[in-house]
Amino acid sequence: MDQKNASGITISIDDITHQVKKVFAIRSITSGGTKEGYRVRYAGRLKADDSEAAYDQLAHALLPFRLMPLFRKADDEHLVLITDKRPEPKFGPIWVNIVLFILTILSVMFTGAQFSAVEPDPQALASLGGILQFILQGWPFAVSLLGILLAHELGHYIVGRSRGEKVTLPYFIPFPFSAFGTMGAFINMKEVPKNKKHLVDIGIAGPLIGLLVAIPVLLIGLNLSSLGPLEAELPEGYVVFLEGNSIFYLFAKYITFGELLPQPVSYGDLSPFLYWVRYLFTGSPVPLGGLDVHIHPVAWAGWAGLFVTAINLIPAGQLDGGHILYVLLGKNKAKRTFPFVLGALGVMGFFWQGWWLWAALVFLFGQRYAEPLDQITTVDRKRKILGLIALVIFILIFIPVPLVIVQ
Repeated sequence: MDQKNASGITISIDDITHQVKKVFAIRSITSGGTKEGYRVRYAGRLKADDSEAAYDQLAHALLPFRLMPLFRKADDEHLVLITDKRPEPKFGPIWVNIVLFILTILSVMFTGAQFSAVEPDPQALASLGGILQFILQGWPFAVSLLGILLAHELGHYIVGRSRGEKVTLPYFIPFPFSAFGTMGAFINMKEVPKNKKHLVDIGIAGPLIGLLVAIPVLLIGLNLSSLGPLEAELPEGYVVFLEGNSIFYLFAKYITFGELLPQPVSYGDLSPFLYWVRYLFTGSPVPLGGLDVHIHPVAWAGWAGLFVTAINLIPAGQLDGGHILYVLLGKNKAKRTFPFVLGALGVMGFFWQGWWLWAALVFLFGQRYAEPLDQITTVDRKRKILGLIALVIFILIFIPVPLVIVQ
């Protein structure tokens, strides 16, 4: 029986079956259509244990027909679904990436300048030269933060391209008049990843490479920071912002200053361990009158890098952590964890309301998981260990209460 594919090429089912038989022991053949999502469905077993090589061989053999295979599992047997090859992805103009990056540099430098110890001269800000001079003060913060974000996204990009996946260059998002001056960056995968190995490689590369930059930046920034007292009582109209703590950030401050910070005047009736558990997850009581770090802009950039990495590692949907969880547990088990992730974000929202926004975003977009073309190929032990390491890193750098506002 002959058919025409989406490109108008006449194809013979016998020819397709001949190619499939080279890698697949066929038990049954089913014709499909648009409703079914495939042209032909083959049930049976792969002839060789190397499913990745079998997929590559069959995909290459089907190229002249403008068709592509999908490898699936159903109970104890394998399925090969033959579908029309998807159109080659189109990439947007590179000038968009460049313009967004330049705007983000200016936005982040402006934010960093506001953290500078040098107060701006109001008269100097009345001229363009004065404004530029003010913005240039933010270069340590901008270089530090953008270095972390760039390392993160280039990790995704380089590994994706090395695996033969079609991915875009990073898109940076400027966000002036905000705490960081940017909403981060992202790359766009222009096609479905080939298998779970590629998915975990791409997903984990960004956070790990980003951390290789973020951790030194944080430690350098903390060494540039100083210790100082927190006001015991705040004057009327005075507002204090305290950055939140993760387990790792507490440790980083401890190895730098020899203290768990912010250090309270007293632990009250609690043991130090219970006090820090409560403070870590609730941000209270605020240790007014105690001791804390007067954070340098470079340290603030390192903290932001850890925060962004932790957000990306939230184990849900299309986030890096969602990809990793999907690979470690499988789609069904990953979906079962979704209500717990959503519930945890909802509960934490009572201590930092920003988590309610993230809970809404995860609810709207976090229930879809990537579906690789080849779902028979499994991940090896090395990648499973990397996935577990990523989950441990998430626990260590996650900040339950990112910002405490005292007024």
